[in-house]
Amino acid sequence: MNVLPLMVALPLGMGFLIPMVSRKNRRTADVLGNLATLSLLIMSLYLFKIGNQIYFMGGWKPPLGINLVLDGLSAFFLLIVNLVAFIVTLYSVDYMEVYTSKLRYYSLFLLMLAGMNGVVLTGDIFNLFVFLEIAVISAYALVGFGTEAEELEASFKYLVLGTVSSIFILLGIGFLYSLTGTLNLADIGSKISGISAGHAFWFVVILFIFGFGLKAALVPFHAWLPDAHPSAPAPISAVLSGLLIKTLGIYPFLRIFYNIFGFPLLETRFIPQILMFLGGASMLTGALLALVQNDVKRMFAYSSVSNIGYIVIAFSLGTPLGIMAALLHTFVHATSKALLFLTAGSLEYRLETRNIKKMGGLMEKMPITGISGNIGFLSLAGIPPLAGFWSKLFIILALLDAGRLGWAIFTILVSVLTLGYYLRMNRYVFFGPLKKNLQRIKESPVFMTASMLILSLITVFLGVILIPHLRSIVLDPAVRSLINGTKYISMVMGG
Repeated sequence: MNVLPLMVALPLGMGFLIPMVSRKNRRTADVLGNLATLSLLIMSLYLFKIGNQIYFMGGWKPPLGINLVLDGLSAFFLLIVNLVAFIVTLYSVDYMEVYTSKLRYYSLFLLMLAGMNGVVLTGDIFNLFVFLEIAVISAYALVGFGTEAEELEASFKYLVLGTVSSIFILLGIGFLYSLTGTLNLADIGSKISGISAGHAFWFVVILFIFGFGLKAALVPFHAWLPDAHPSAPAPISAVLSGLLIKTLGIYPFLRIFYNIFGFPLLETRFIPQILMFLGGASMLTGALLALVQNDVKRMFAYSSVSNIGYIVIAFSLGTPLGIMAALLHTFVHATSKALLFLTAGSLEYRLETRNIKKMGGLMEKMPITGISGNIGFLSLAGIPPLAGFWSKLFIILALLDAGRLGWAIFTILVSVLTLGYYLRMNRYVFFGPLKKNLQRIKESPVFMTASMLILSLITVFLGVILIPHLRSIVLDPAVRSLINGTKYISMVMGG
C-alpha cells in the first residue's frame, strides 16, 4: 500500500471529521486529534524504510499528471513535521482547556498539518502553492484563536504580510510557467536547463527569494513574526517557529534552488552570496532584538529569526558539509524551539503573564518546566553535549571548510549573544528570589509536562543521529538529494 497520499488525506479528512463527531463529548477531539498525529508520525518513520517513491495521482505520469514525490529530503522534513506535531497535540490536551473550542482548534491544526505535509511531498509547483495556502490560512486563524485584541491584530498583520509573500510566489510561478509551459517541478527543471537564463528567469529567482523569505521570516522580511508568535496559543507558537517557517520557507528554497534550478546556475549571479548576507543579517538582528525583550514569547520569536539565519548561511554554501549542517540545525531548532515555546506556555498557563520581570525563583515551584526550559536554552546556545552544540559546530566547520573564516567568527560571536539572552531570562524566571505572589504556584498539568519531557529527551539525545548508522538513515539521504541536484528530475521523469 502506498502511504504517500495518506500523509495529506488523513489530516485533511480528520480536520473535517472532528467538528462533526466531537460536539457531544469534548474528549473525542483530544483522542481523534492525537490519534491522527500519532498515525502520521508512525507513517513518516515507515517512509524511511521504503526509500524513494513516486505516487501518480489518478495514474497520470508527469508532466501531465500531479505526483507526490518521496526522496531523502522530503522524508527528513516529514519526520520533523509530524514528530513535533504529535508532541504539540499531546500538550494541547490540557493547555487548550482554557480556550473556547477545542474541536475547532484541532480541525484548524490538522488542516495546517495537511498543508505542510503536502508542501513537502508535492511534485507540482502550483500544488505546492495550494498546500502552502492551506497551511497559512489555517495559521492565520490559529494566531487569532484567543479572539482578544492583541491576537486579532497579530493575525491581521500576519494575514497582510502572508498575502504579500503569496503574491510574490504566485507571480514567480506564473513567470516560470510562461518560460517552460509546465507546472511539474521536474519538468520545469528539465526545460530550464535547455533555455538561456535570461532576465525573466532571474526575476523569478528574486520573486522566490522575496516570497519564501517572507514565509521563513528572514530579515528584512520578518516583521510579522514577533507579533504572530507571542499572540498565538503556545502549541501554535511551537508549530509556527518549529515547523511552519521551515516547511513553507526553507524547504521550498532547498527543493527549487538545488533540485530544479541547480545550484551551479544560481552561483553565476551571486544568489548564494545574497542568501548568505540575508542569513547573516537575520542572525545578528534576531539575536540583538531578543536580548532586550521582556516578553518571553517575543524573545523566543526573535530567536527564531536568528536561527533561521544559521540555516540559510549553511545551505547557501552549497557544500555537502554545509547542507548537512543546515539540515541538522533545522531538526535541532524545530525540537528545541518547540520545547521553549511549550515552556513559555507552561509559565503563562500558571502565572498568567509573559513578562519575565514579574517572575522569579520558579525552578523551585515548577521544576519540570524549569529543567525543560534550561535544556532548550542551552541547546540553542550551543552548549555541549546538547544537540544545538553539534549543529552549530558543523555550521562553523562548514564555513571554515569553504574558506569563510570571517563568517565563522561572526557565527561564534552571535552564539555568544544567544547565550546572553538565555542567561538573562534564566536569571529573571527560574533563579533568584521567589516573589511573594508566586508562593502558591504549582507545576503544569500532566499532558503538558509529559510533552515537555519528551521534547527535552529528544533535544538531549538528538546528536545521536550523527552516529554513522543513524546518519546513513536520516541525514545522508537528505544530503544526497540536494547534492545530486537535478538528478531529482531524472528520478521523477523516469519514474
